Amino acid sequence: LLDPYMQIFWKRLVEYCPLWVAPNLITIVGLVLNIGASILLIILTDGAKEQCTRWMYFLTGLGLFLYQSLDAIDGKQARRTNSSSPLGELFDHGCDSVSTVFVTVAFCCVLQLGVHPWVMFWCCMLSCVTFYCAHWQTYVSGKLKFGTFDCTEAQFFFIFVCLITIISPSFWTKTMPIIHIEYRVFSAILMIGSGFCSAVNNIRLISQGGCGRNSSSVAGTSIIFPAWHILFLTFLAYIASNHSLSTALVQHPALHLICYGIAFSKITNRLIVAHMSKSPLNRWDTAYIGPIAFCVNQYFSCFIGEHILLWFFLAFNLYDLLRYNTKVCQELCDALNIHCFRIKPPTTLSTDHTH
Repeated sequence: LLDPYMQIFWKRLVEYCPLWVAPNLITIVGLVLNIGASILLIILTDGAKEQCTRWMYFLTGLGLFLYQSLDAIDGKQARRTNSSSPLGELFDHGCDSVSTVFVTVAFCCVLQLGVHPWVMFWCCMLSCVTFYCAHWQTYVSGKLKFGTFDCTEAQFFFIFVCLITIISPSFWTKTMPIIHIEYRVFSAILMIGSGFCSAVNNIRLISQGGCGRNSSSVAGTSIIFPAWHILFLTFLAYIASNHSLSTALVQHPALHLICYGIAFSKITNRLIVAHMSKSPLNRWDTAYIGPIAFCVNQYFSCFIGEHILLWFFLAFNLYDLLRYNTKVCQELCDALNIHCFRIKPPTTLSTDHTH
């Protein structure tokens, strides 16, 4: 909906980018700015439970806008510098999967949804599921398809929420007339509803069959098998949140949901790699270790404190995600003879002149 208008701005913006700047460097700078602002907001709002200063809401909205802009021009920079490669596509989608987690949690922090932990839970779950379903559809059809209301529109909605919060931080705690629902809950319902509709639309496209033989996926495998990963991880997240003896979701909503969000990011990255390499997905993934360990710990009456376990869960999942992505990027760099964060200068052949 907004992409055609933003393309004008992005085309002008990329012209200010030096030709020696690698596209992946643009992407990672935007991601760092976005995640940095989101983490700072999470800390200052006590995990989405409290208000914070207006400048922090401004910084969060600015961080997202910068990420959106830099993420939009990295492909244009690649074409300008003749450095387009499969690595760039993988790197872009991989960063998007991580950004989705932190942006969604930051959105909940702006709305102070920590006081409604289950609303916050479904906001984050639907966001991750929607992103996964978009790439599941790509794995099946071979082409990423965008809806009328997609990433750009969702990002601008979040920026709009930040702007309102700058003007009146307490606005979202007020009750709407007639329907008597808090503005923050209503906004969350809009987000959940849009995510649900997007996921359903992608599943509808998946049900029409794939581009492979006998309507299979790009890898020639079952089009419904990728559902296993998202359903299993969502199930683990729900069980852990619902049966927590220390009410981890209530006490530490942001930390709890970031842990599962990173796990979602990992399985989404595996799906993206499977699509690009046209290879089948494995049933098992190391991203499940943390969620399973958390559930096992609950079964044994939490012999390890859940708050402590959450930090171990987060540390392991971050390590697992970084290890996997680093390995894949390095393999692609070696195979394509390119660098990840700098543009390899063209080789010139010297000509010997005989006199």
